[in-house]
Amino acid sequence: MVTNLAMDAPGATVPVRSSTMTWAPTDPVPEPPEATQAAVAAAAAADVVVRELYRMEQLQAAQRLFTEVWRPAEGQPPPVTGELLRALAHAGSYVVGAYAGTRMVGASAGFFTAPPEPALHSHITGVAPQGQHHGVGFALKVHQRAWALARGVPRIIWTFDPLVARNAWFNLAKLGATPSAYLEDFYGPMTDAINAGMASDRLLVTWNLNDPAVAAACAGRPRQPALGRAPAEPALTVGPDLAPVAHDPEAPMSTVEVPPDVEALDPERRRAWRTAVREALGDRMAAGAVVAGFLRRPDRYVVEQPTGSR
Repeated sequence: MVTNLAMDAPGATVPVRSSTMTWAPTDPVPEPPEATQAAVAAAAAADVVVRELYRMEQLQAAQRLFTEVWRPAEGQPPPVTGELLRALAHAGSYVVGAYAGTRMVGASAGFFTAPPEPALHSHITGVAPQGQHHGVGFALKVHQRAWALARGVPRIIWTFDPLVARNAWFNLAKLGATPSAYLEDFYGPMTDAINAGMASDRLLVTWNLNDPAVAAACAGRPRQPALGRAPAEPALTVGPDLAPVAHDPEAPMSTVEVPPDVEALDPERRRAWRTAVREALGDRMAAGAVVAGFLRRPDRYVVEQPTGSR
């Protein structure tokens, strides 16, 4: 069973003849699984080593990293405590850190879902400000995929804020995950610096780890939505003043646009976007529409209506 998939040195260790050996192995060293190769490559590209965390000082370092990323309000608890991470790690769940040298620059934790179908719920993944935009988050998720497959787990699920365009692109295109549900105000009121003052709607995604499109994404080929012959019509666009503008498309394919940087908007405008995306994307998904993917410039979800819905 593999326990540390993103190794310190990329590549497998090959037997070497010593001065006392009278023979050399003739069988080729087997290639590691595709997912392991992708994990090693992603870690090497980000210049990090991904390690499972067990010791309390490691888990407390992960707590500090998550606190640095989410910045909870004064007097509020951290996003996850070292003690909880300790329990998850001890129970065999997924708790890892990404290290640049001796410094932890990213961390991730998840737990297994209820039977009968095995899956991992990826609860939290964060990258420290000094580690962002270097592929650390990608390295963590690709490691997570290899870790799960090594344990016979074929699916990973998690949630993200559908208003954050960079996260939508990362989850749906770079990783190849598939949206499965729109969850209104999933966490209730939140007080951290990222989520305060707005309903905590989330998009639930499923990562089918054996899907060839997922394997291709983890190898660096982002997933692209399959567009129909007829052009997609807009259901929601960004207005000239960055306000949401709703439309009533007739085509079976539509697009739901989100602002390029929702976190830069004022609170009132962010709340307007929350309502608009909940109606344009959430209502369509509740009626059976499928999110086919995410495109950039402009940032938009591609949504396919169920057959015969109009």
